[in-house]
Amino acid sequence: MTGTTAGHVVVAPDKFRGSLTSPEVAAHVAAGLRSARREHVVLLPIADGGDGTVDAVVASGFTRLETHVTGPVGERVLAAYAVRDEPDGRVAVIELAEASGLRRLSEAAASAPLTATSRGTGELVAHAVRHGATRIVLGLGGSACTDGGAGMAQALGVRLLDAAGNDLPPGGAALRDLHAIDVSGRLRGFEVVVASDVDNPLLGPYGAAAVYGPQKGATPEDVAVLEAGLARLAAVAAHASGLPGAVEHSHGLPGVAEEGRAGRAMGVAGRPGAGAAGGVGFGALAFLHAEIRPGIGYLLDLLDFDRHVAGARLVITGEGSIDAQTLRGKAPVGVAAAAAAHGVPVVAVCGRRSVGDEELRAAGIEAAYALTDVESDVRRCMAEAGPLLERLAGRIAAAFLSP
Repeated sequence: MTGTTAGHVVVAPDKFRGSLTSPEVAAHVAAGLRSARREHVVLLPIADGGDGTVDAVVASGFTRLETHVTGPVGERVLAAYAVRDEPDGRVAVIELAEASGLRRLSEAAASAPLTATSRGTGELVAHAVRHGATRIVLGLGGSACTDGGAGMAQALGVRLLDAAGNDLPPGGAALRDLHAIDVSGRLRGFEVVVASDVDNPLLGPYGAAAVYGPQKGATPEDVAVLEAGLARLAAVAAHASGLPGAVEHSHGLPGVAEEGRAGRAMGVAGRPGAGAAGGVGFGALAFLHAEIRPGIGYLLDLLDFDRHVAGARLVITGEGSIDAQTLRGKAPVGVAAAAAAHGVPVVAVCGRRSVGDEELRAAGIEAAYALTDVESDVRRCMAEAGPLLERLAGRIAAAFLSP
């Protein structure tokens, strides 16, 4: 391999799930590089909108704030988000997993697919807006709920009512009883950008309930219940004043629900990303008039990646597992594409990898270095990821960075 001879090195990894946060990965790689050679290293931990997004942006200069909100099964949890003041207003980065994620479920409450709520995510949005945020960047991923963003909307003043005029209880199952939506009290004065790489629609065989419900403990019977609730939410939202049409060509609610279950829903429910995070993507589109942007691309813009990579000699990215999912546009491939625009080569670090060199190069990554290359015991790789990363960084320095 030919080493590069000018400029700095940008270290821009995602997290190693279950082992190291993205700032920790970046710090260990940088330590290994500096131990091997005197390198000017720029640390730029990254994320794609899923878990770890708040950690990544805080490491890049955002301020971390914390507040108590409602967890996915109703308990109070301490959740964080990040803010930064910009010339056009305050930006808040909110990670759904912080308030409404699977990792918030205790072992005793690990199976709550019908009642888990996104309410805490809405409470984080409300807290940020009341503390001056005018733009919300909402990262979706790792959700415990399949409620179509209903809980989030309720926390922001939207009323979801049954036929008797009562507010619905939490969870996706309760949406089957939805009769009317009142948006007159919704919190306003802010814009929302959803950072997500998920392209599933809300309904149908590729929708939120069918694809992601089982990951949250839903049985086939539960999936049918959740699908019916989400279809009802989409249908009623299509008729609610002040909301964009959730389903087009609707001529009576029952028919719309059937059409949704057949996967033919149009409008907001059928948009790519509406099914993200148990349908919270739909809730953001329908109730908050959000714009959905590709997660890694938007976060790289937010972190000013182009400025940091200009003039660099090498970019080191990575994530816990580099596999077929990585090649479909996850964080390392997004970094590689952004670096390629500047003509900067990219290598990756990971815990393990299951794709070949040719596939990596086709994705813009010249090489990938795995912890399993230096330690065959996977448990030790997890426990000793930091020191092993430093060893890998020494190998990268020898191969790609000229003296």
